[in-house]
Amino acid sequence: MKVSKKYAQASQAITQKTYDITDGIDTLLSLPKAKFDETVELHVRLGVDGRNADQQVRGVCILPHGTGKSLKVLVIAKGDKADEATKAGADYVGAEEIVSKIQGGWLDFDVAITTPDMMGVVGRVARVLGPKGLMPNPKSGTVTMDVAKAIHDAKAGKVEYRLDKTNNVHVIIGKVSFGKDKLVDNFNTVIEALAKAKPAAAKGQYFKNVTIASTMGPGLKINVTM
Repeated sequence: MKVSKKYAQASQAITQKTYDITDGIDTLLSLPKAKFDETVELHVRLGVDGRNADQQVRGVCILPHGTGKSLKVLVIAKGDKADEATKAGADYVGAEEIVSKIQGGWLDFDVAITTPDMMGVVGRVARVLGPKGLMPNPKSGTVTMDVAKAIHDAKAGKVEYRLDKTNNVHVIIGKVSFGKDKLVDNFNTVIEALAKAKPAAAKGQYFKNVTIASTMGPGLKINVTM
Protein backbone atom coordinates (compact mmCIF):
# COMPACT_ATOMS: atom_id res chain seq x y z
CA MET A 1 0.00 0.00 0.00
CA LYS A 2 1.35 3.40 -1.01
CA VAL A 3 1.51 5.94 1.82
CA SER A 4 2.23 9.66 1.88
CA LYS A 5 5.67 11.06 2.74
CA LYS A 6 4.32 12.60 5.96
CA TYR A 7 2.73 9.31 7.00
CA ALA A 8 6.00 7.48 6.40
CA GLN A 9 7.88 10.10 8.45
CA ALA A 10 5.32 9.82 11.24
CA SER A 11 5.58 6.03 11.27
CA GLN A 12 9.37 6.25 11.63
CA ALA A 13 8.94 8.60 14.60
CA ILE A 14 7.05 5.94 16.56
CA THR A 15 9.88 4.31 18.47
CA GLN A 16 8.02 2.21 21.03
CA LYS A 17 5.68 -0.76 20.70
CA THR A 18 3.40 0.62 23.41
CA TYR A 19 3.05 3.93 25.28
CA ASP A 20 1.31 5.06 28.42
CA ILE A 21 -1.35 7.61 27.51
CA THR A 22 0.68 10.70 28.46
CA ASP A 23 3.70 9.70 26.38
CA GLY A 24 1.43 8.45 23.63
CA ILE A 25 -0.34 11.81 23.30
CA ASP A 26 3.00 13.62 23.47
CA THR A 27 4.29 11.46 20.61
CA LEU A 28 1.11 11.89 18.56
CA LEU A 29 1.32 15.68 18.92
CA SER A 30 4.97 15.66 17.85
CA LEU A 31 4.29 13.88 14.54
CA PRO A 32 4.25 15.80 11.22
CA LYS A 33 1.00 17.77 10.99
CA ALA A 34 -1.58 17.96 8.24
CA LYS A 35 -2.72 21.33 6.92
CA PHE A 36 -5.94 21.13 8.95
CA ASP A 37 -6.82 20.52 12.60
CA GLU A 38 -6.88 16.73 12.67
CA THR A 39 -9.34 14.73 14.72
CA VAL A 40 -7.89 12.36 17.32
CA GLU A 41 -9.56 8.96 17.40
CA LEU A 42 -9.54 6.16 19.95
CA HIS A 43 -9.90 2.57 18.73
CA VAL A 44 -10.37 -0.22 21.26
CA ARG A 45 -10.56 -3.96 20.66
CA LEU A 46 -12.45 -5.56 23.51
CA GLY A 47 -12.26 -9.11 24.82
CA VAL A 48 -15.94 -9.83 24.24
CA ASP A 49 -17.99 -11.73 21.69
CA GLY A 50 -20.54 -9.33 20.26
CA ARG A 51 -22.48 -12.23 18.72
CA ASN A 52 -23.79 -12.91 22.21
CA ALA A 53 -26.49 -10.59 23.54
CA ASP A 54 -24.99 -10.69 27.04
CA GLN A 55 -21.64 -9.40 25.78
CA GLN A 56 -22.80 -6.28 23.97
CA VAL A 57 -21.06 -3.02 24.89
CA ARG A 58 -22.92 0.19 24.18
CA GLY A 59 -23.40 3.48 25.95
CA VAL A 60 -22.60 7.17 26.06
CA CYS A 61 -20.28 9.48 27.95
CA ILE A 62 -19.71 13.21 27.95
CA LEU A 63 -16.16 14.27 27.15
CA PRO A 64 -15.00 16.93 29.64
CA HIS A 65 -13.53 19.00 26.81
CA GLY A 66 -15.96 18.09 24.03
CA THR A 67 -15.08 16.67 20.64
CA GLY A 68 -14.03 19.89 18.95
CA LYS A 69 -16.82 19.45 16.45
CA SER A 70 -19.86 21.71 16.27
CA LEU A 71 -22.78 19.29 16.00
CA LYS A 72 -26.04 19.95 14.19
CA VAL A 73 -28.89 18.61 16.31
CA LEU A 74 -32.27 17.56 14.92
CA VAL A 75 -35.25 17.11 17.24
CA ILE A 76 -38.36 15.32 16.03
CA ALA A 77 -41.16 16.39 18.35
CA LYS A 78 -44.51 18.15 18.55
CA GLY A 79 -46.19 20.78 20.70
CA ASP A 80 -44.50 21.83 23.92
CA LYS A 81 -41.54 19.53 23.33
CA ALA A 82 -40.90 21.12 19.94
CA ASP A 83 -40.97 24.54 21.61
CA GLU A 84 -38.61 23.26 24.32
CA ALA A 85 -36.21 21.97 21.65
CA THR A 86 -36.17 25.32 19.85
CA LYS A 87 -35.48 27.22 23.08
CA ALA A 88 -32.71 24.73 24.00
CA GLY A 89 -30.83 25.45 20.78
CA ALA A 90 -31.75 22.60 18.45
CA ASP A 91 -30.63 23.33 14.89
CA TYR A 92 -33.70 21.71 13.34
CA VAL A 93 -37.10 20.92 14.85
CA GLY A 94 -40.02 19.22 13.17
CA ALA A 95 -42.35 16.24 13.03
CA GLU A 96 -43.85 14.37 10.06
CA GLU A 97 -42.68 17.02 7.62
CA ILE A 98 -39.04 16.59 8.62
CA VAL A 99 -39.34 12.80 8.42
CA SER A 100 -40.60 13.24 4.86
CA LYS A 101 -37.58 15.44 4.19
CA ILE A 102 -35.29 12.64 5.44
CA GLN A 103 -37.11 10.17 3.20
CA GLY A 104 -36.23 12.51 0.34
CA GLY A 105 -32.52 12.21 1.13
CA TRP A 106 -31.90 15.10 3.55
CA LEU A 107 -29.36 14.20 6.25
CA ASP A 108 -27.75 17.53 7.19
CA PHE A 109 -27.50 16.77 10.92
CA ASP A 110 -25.17 14.90 13.28
CA VAL A 111 -27.54 13.88 16.10
CA ALA A 112 -31.24 13.02 16.01
CA ILE A 113 -33.33 13.27 19.17
CA THR A 114 -37.00 12.40 19.56
CA THR A 115 -39.68 11.89 22.18
CA PRO A 116 -41.12 8.40 22.84
CA ASP A 117 -44.49 9.30 21.33
CA MET A 118 -42.82 10.11 17.99
CA MET A 119 -40.97 6.81 17.58
CA GLY A 120 -43.70 5.44 15.34
CA VAL A 121 -43.12 8.33 12.95
CA VAL A 122 -39.32 8.10 13.22
CA GLY A 123 -39.55 4.39 12.50
CA ARG A 124 -40.44 5.23 8.91
CA VAL A 125 -36.82 6.29 8.34
CA ALA A 126 -35.12 3.68 10.53
CA ARG A 127 -33.56 2.04 7.47
CA VAL A 128 -32.07 5.38 6.46
CA LEU A 129 -30.87 6.53 9.89
CA GLY A 130 -29.78 3.17 11.31
CA PRO A 131 -26.85 2.40 8.99
CA LYS A 132 -25.52 5.95 9.47
CA GLY A 133 -25.66 5.73 13.27
CA LEU A 134 -28.30 8.46 13.45
CA MET A 135 -31.31 6.47 14.66
CA PRO A 136 -32.55 7.74 18.05
CA ASN A 137 -32.21 5.15 20.79
CA PRO A 138 -33.18 5.16 24.50
CA LYS A 139 -29.79 3.66 25.43
CA SER A 140 -27.96 6.63 23.96
CA GLY A 141 -30.33 9.12 25.58
CA THR A 142 -31.74 10.30 22.27
CA VAL A 143 -35.27 9.00 22.88
CA THR A 144 -36.37 11.07 25.84
CA MET A 145 -38.94 13.51 27.19
CA ASP A 146 -36.12 15.71 28.49
CA VAL A 147 -35.17 17.04 25.07
CA ALA A 148 -33.45 20.13 26.52
CA LYS A 149 -30.96 17.95 28.44
CA ALA A 150 -30.39 15.72 25.40
CA ILE A 151 -29.61 18.77 23.26
CA HIS A 152 -27.28 20.20 25.90
CA ASP A 153 -25.44 16.88 26.27
CA ALA A 154 -25.02 16.49 22.51
CA LYS A 155 -23.60 19.96 22.10
CA ALA A 156 -21.45 19.62 25.24
CA GLY A 157 -19.54 16.68 23.80
CA LYS A 158 -21.56 13.52 24.37
CA VAL A 159 -20.15 10.60 22.41
CA GLU A 160 -21.63 7.18 21.88
CA TYR A 161 -19.55 4.03 22.01
CA ARG A 162 -20.82 0.87 20.41
CA LEU A 163 -19.29 -2.49 19.64
CA ASP A 164 -18.93 -3.17 15.92
CA LYS A 165 -19.01 -6.55 14.19
CA THR A 166 -15.29 -7.09 14.84
CA ASN A 167 -15.58 -6.36 18.60
CA ASN A 168 -14.01 -2.93 18.24
CA VAL A 169 -15.17 0.45 19.55
CA HIS A 170 -14.29 3.69 17.76
CA VAL A 171 -14.64 7.07 19.50
CA ILE A 172 -13.50 10.62 18.71
CA ILE A 173 -11.65 12.14 21.67
CA GLY A 174 -10.91 15.61 20.33
CA LYS A 175 -8.69 17.61 17.99
CA VAL A 176 -4.91 17.91 17.75
CA SER A 177 -5.28 21.57 18.74
CA PHE A 178 -6.66 20.53 22.15
CA GLY A 179 -3.16 19.80 23.42
CA LYS A 180 -2.00 17.02 25.73
CA ASP A 181 -3.97 17.66 28.92
CA LYS A 182 -7.41 17.87 27.31
CA LEU A 183 -6.81 14.84 25.10
CA VAL A 184 -5.60 12.79 28.07
CA ASP A 185 -8.71 13.79 30.07
CA ASN A 186 -11.02 12.83 27.21
CA PHE A 187 -9.17 9.54 26.65
CA ASN A 188 -9.45 8.59 30.33
CA THR A 189 -13.16 9.46 30.37
CA VAL A 190 -13.89 7.04 27.53
CA ILE A 191 -11.70 4.27 28.95
CA GLU A 192 -13.39 4.56 32.34
CA ALA A 193 -16.82 4.42 30.70
CA LEU A 194 -15.84 1.30 28.74
CA ALA A 195 -14.49 -0.31 31.91
CA LYS A 196 -17.79 0.32 33.71
CA ALA A 197 -19.68 -1.11 30.73
CA LYS A 198 -17.79 -4.42 30.85
CA PRO A 199 -20.35 -7.23 30.54
CA ALA A 200 -20.48 -9.71 33.41
CA ALA A 201 -20.21 -12.51 30.84
CA ALA A 202 -16.89 -11.22 29.49
CA LYS A 203 -13.96 -13.39 30.56
CA GLY A 204 -10.22 -12.90 30.37
CA GLN A 205 -8.47 -9.74 29.22
CA TYR A 206 -11.03 -7.02 28.49
CA PHE A 207 -8.88 -4.33 26.82
CA LYS A 208 -7.25 -6.39 24.07
CA ASN A 209 -5.82 -3.52 22.06
CA VAL A 210 -6.04 0.25 22.55
CA THR A 211 -4.84 2.59 19.82
CA ILE A 212 -4.94 6.35 19.27
CA ALA A 213 -4.43 8.05 15.92
CA SER A 214 -4.90 11.41 14.27
CA THR A 215 -6.88 11.64 11.04
CA MET A 216 -3.85 11.39 8.78
CA GLY A 217 -1.41 9.70 11.14
CA PRO A 218 -0.43 6.14 12.09
CA GLY A 219 -1.77 4.42 15.18
CA LEU A 220 0.00 4.39 18.53
CA LYS A 221 -0.69 1.47 20.82
CA ILE A 222 -1.56 2.54 24.38
CA ASN A 223 -1.04 0.41 27.47
CA VAL A 224 -4.24 0.17 29.51
CA THR A 225 -4.31 -2.00 32.61
CA MET A 226 -7.82 -2.38 34.03
